[in-house]
Amino acid sequence: MTNVELAKRVGLTPPPCLRRVKRLEDLGVIRGYRAVIDPEASGRGLEVLVDVEIAANDLRSFADFEESLAAFDEVVELHRLFGRPDYYLRVAVANHEAYEVFLTGRPAPLPGVVRITSHLSMKKIKSEY
Repeated sequence: MTNVELAKRVGLTPPPCLRRVKRLEDLGVIRGYRAVIDPEASGRGLEVLVDVEIAANDLRSFADFEESLAAFDEVVELHRLFGRPDYYLRVAVANHEAYEVFLTGRPAPLPGVVRITSHLSMKKIKSEY
């Protein structure tokens, strides 16, 4: 939204509103702005939630594994978790066949992978995007 629209919503005139927004940007509270891309239009209509467990007990193995996963374009979100599973991924691909190619060619062959569990979403109920 424009600064004028934001100022109206929060009950300020545009100049002080803009100063406050700039201050929040400078402080790092506002870290950036983004475009929201339609997954279907971009050829990534299938989203899969993936749990991954690995057999590793040294930091270098974790770092190598994370670096490999983060480099895959299909991985749009990656988290290391406490407990099991070790990792949570959100993967966006065109369709089921593309997911199979991704799964068998990318994370499955990585060193230390013990288990991969895929969860296909029935319906997205809430999302930031």
